[in-house]
Amino acid sequence: MHDEIQNGSVHIALDQGIATLSFAHPAQNALPGRLLSALSDAVEALGRDTAVQVIILKSEGARAFCAGASFGELSALEDFGQSLEFFSGFARVINAMRKCPKFIIGRVHGKAVGGGVGLAAATDYCLASADAAIKLSELAVGFGPFVVGPAIERKIGTSAMSQLAIAASTWKSARWAMEKGLYADVYDTIPELDAAVGTLARQLSTSNPEAMQALKSVCWQGTEDWDALLAARAVISARLALSPFTKAAIAAFKSGQKY
Repeated sequence: MHDEIQNGSVHIALDQGIATLSFAHPAQNALPGRLLSALSDAVEALGRDTAVQVIILKSEGARAFCAGASFGELSALEDFGQSLEFFSGFARVINAMRKCPKFIIGRVHGKAVGGGVGLAAATDYCLASADAAIKLSELAVGFGPFVVGPAIERKIGTSAMSQLAIAASTWKSARWAMEKGLYADVYDTIPELDAAVGTLARQLSTSNPEAMQALKSVCWQGTEDWDALLAARAVISARLALSPFTKAAIAAFKSGQKY
């Protein structure tokens, strides 16, 4: 399956029980609303597909893994309903990944910002390159990582999550992210990363599907309220994204000013 989504794309390739779900967008793999919707639909479809044993989530290109929320779409938000729909897209993707009965392996080949960090955190096992630094930049432009926060906090803890969220202009290295638990391992080169992702995917593709589903359920225990929690967090972000402060901050960011 290959869909063009608002100048971006979502692609699924299936090989011997391993489904590779990849996304791309010309703005450093940013996530506009339609691309978020396509990702959540794809995860749900793969979860239902009996031919799929394990899923690899990746992005295209050689630079950023994901630049997070689309600034073009953020700057165009005009009313609360529109804003809520946009931020609810992140909630739907994370909840789809959480509820998917198949293990999702994250392959993070470059920098991840905001929602991109949330995607990495919502995978079940994430591997990264040494270039995969992370940053939660939301506070710097007037809101906060409210929707993706629970997934990130679940992986790295409250203290590390707070450091990322408060120091919103500061990059943390891939090694830091590994030490905190976001990444299971970090590789110096892309070929080494791809080899490790492939090895794990092949191992899981021959494992007992029932056992993997039960194990995933155990690993995500305690998140049963996330449908309501992330919906409530989306309301916070949707309101703040329409504030004069945020509108001015996003405009400054887009014009190249420091913020």
